[in-house]
Amino acid sequence: MVLGDHPEEAGMGAESGAGADGGADGGAGGRADGGADSAADSHWVRWHAPYEDPSTTLSQRLRAVQSMVRAALDEIPGPDTHPEPIRMVSLCAGQGRDVIDVVATHPRGSEVSALLVELDPALAAFARERAAAAGPGVAERIRIVEGDASQSHSYAGDVPADIVLVCGVFGNISPADITHTIRAMRGFCVQGGHVVWTRHRRPPDLTPAIRADFADAGFTELAFEAPEGTVMTVGHHRLDGPTAPFDPDRQLFDFVGDGWNPV
Repeated sequence: MVLGDHPEEAGMGAESGAGADGGADGGAGGRADGGADSAADSHWVRWHAPYEDPSTTLSQRLRAVQSMVRAALDEIPGPDTHPEPIRMVSLCAGQGRDVIDVVATHPRGSEVSALLVELDPALAAFARERAAAAGPGVAERIRIVEGDASQSHSYAGDVPADIVLVCGVFGNISPADITHTIRAMRGFCVQGGHVVWTRHRRPPDLTPAIRADFADAGFTELAFEAPEGTVMTVGHHRLDGPTAPFDPDRQLFDFVGDGWNPV
């Protein structure tokens, strides 16, 4: 098994995992079958199981995403010049570990107002429980919505945001939808807002095109991690170009992957 594949690959009989891009904490996206018959049997709950082992590549990628989210928080101006809450939005938020753990531990976590959108009810329930257990006030600062992350109206009232996580998305949607979603981020971000994303590097490796799409959309690349011996990548971009109007009627993507088989 190639390093970077999901640790459950042998048991599931499919290519997948840290490369197949269920994200840093990716969830069910906009699939109609994102919700499962039960939490115990949920495809996406089983996909997330390797997060419980800190030695897995999935956990390695989660730590990389969390590091970039922390770096974004570090860069946002202080309350004297940024009086509003620091807005954070996560698409296909999964179990929410990437946002919840950072908000609970970062010195500026108390300034954050976060929205996590996740379709799978078991993953959304896990995120709520994790936020409630993360420490005083954390759950009050993180709103977890069980809904379709592919629909822009899910974020109305919470964008433009300072930090947007698009983790577990680009490995499960078409190349055209990747470009479409990146362009839409101009309406999701404030000027100087940050986007953190994930994608595998299996052939065809689309990460060069993704990085070019961000540049074309006015984003500056701040970090790009592609550890040797894995197929995982994590990117961090900042919107230095012009913003765009937010369109609540826009569909961002069609979630066609299943987290196991790379798109």
